[in-house]
Amino acid sequence: MTHARQHRTQVVAHRGASEEAPEHTLAAYRKAIEDGADALECDVRLTADGHLVCVHDWRVNRTSNGRGAVSALELADLAALDFGARRTREFWRTRDEQPDWEHRPEDREETSVLTLERLLQLVSDAGRRVELAIETKHPTRWAGQVEERLLLLLKRFGLDAPASAAESPVRVMSFSARSLHRVRAASPTLPTVYLMQFVSPRLRDGRLPAGVRIAGPSIRIVRNHPTYIERLKQAGHQVHVWTVNDPADVALCVDLGVDAIITNRPRAVRDQLGH
Repeated sequence: MTHARQHRTQVVAHRGASEEAPEHTLAAYRKAIEDGADALECDVRLTADGHLVCVHDWRVNRTSNGRGAVSALELADLAALDFGARRTREFWRTRDEQPDWEHRPEDREETSVLTLERLLQLVSDAGRRVELAIETKHPTRWAGQVEERLLLLLKRFGLDAPASAAESPVRVMSFSARSLHRVRAASPTLPTVYLMQFVSPRLRDGRLPAGVRIAGPSIRIVRNHPTYIERLKQAGHQVHVWTVNDPADVALCVDLGVDAIITNRPRAVRDQLGH
């Protein structure tokens, strides 16, 4: 059944415009803003010396030219690596046309490790409202400290205590209900998103963990259990779906009235939605 949408479906750039530029890099997020993304999604991990960095995996092996666990490395160690190791077609065609890339600091910054602080500054300087969906990664050796450092950093940017969840340009996401509880306890008006890879039997009626108002199901859940999405909406929850790249999946999400589509292809999804 097609739902009449009451508002515009938000397009969220998953790890930046990660189909066009290396994920979680400044290049990817700048491209996402240029492509008109409504929001940027990032994963955060804590380094050994207490900095929040935007890295998905617990190790840097897949996305950089280095090795090791993020939690065991200091920021200086990570800054020495190139996180453009996962080469994407258009980004690297453009970069490889430029001479002496290794000697150009402005280009090295594009694929160096990205701190959450730098990403917050990028959003602040965007010249338009760009929201940020921040996922805390778990399990972690820094249990509780990730959320604590995150809220301290948001406070520096005046984003830790919005007047209401609806007005907040930042939301915190996690597969860990405990992580979201820590965030809500410290900042009750900061919106939280409960991410799901499968539907827990105790939540099949459309409930979410206490205090959470946004569901974050995978596109696989949406495909296999569309009636569950309807139950979430009937319960008054927003639904933010990840990771939606196929046009048919985009159409399904629109048909079900989801509130946000998280995608590696923000420009293509915006075009499909007619934004």
